[in-house]
Amino acid sequence: MALTNATRLLRRIPLAILAAALLVAPAQRLRAQDSGIPVGSKAPAATLETLDGQPADLATWVGKEPVFIEFWATWCANCKQLEPQLLQLQKRYAGKMRFIGVSVSVNQSPDLVKRYVAAHALQGEQLYDRKGFATDAYEVPATSFVVVINAKGQVVYTGLGGKQNLAAAIAKAF
Repeated sequence: MALTNATRLLRRIPLAILAAALLVAPAQRLRAQDSGIPVGSKAPAATLETLDGQPADLATWVGKEPVFIEFWATWCANCKQLEPQLLQLQKRYAGKMRFIGVSVSVNQSPDLVKRYVAAHALQGEQLYDRKGFATDAYEVPATSFVVVINAKGQVVYTGLGGKQNLAAAIAKAF
């Protein structure tokens, strides 16, 4: 009899594990948004500078057209991994979406970023976040952080890392 009860218990364990996994899965999906500006929020304006040191504000584009922002650095391996996909999409969506690269100021200078942009033929607006205003406003957790904003100024996608599906992210803005 004890063996029968133990056998029944052992048969229930896989079911309990599956049930627990199903309960945890939605929480893990929500945790993916624990960092960075929340999807669905209004995209904030933020003051930065051009690579020539002139003032620039994200409000110039946000809320007027779809916008793709990548917070990146010349030394970021994930950013380099995203680069071929990004270059292809910049050509595909030219004139339909504004592409903005926000270069963080950690271990780089505007001159270094300028050289990198030229050598890699990066398109769109290239801005430098010397004081971290944009990084703070968008709650950027790390470089390779992507934010896609629709024409109404609403954040429709955020992602982090070198293996993002940028085409699917951009589709959310249209």
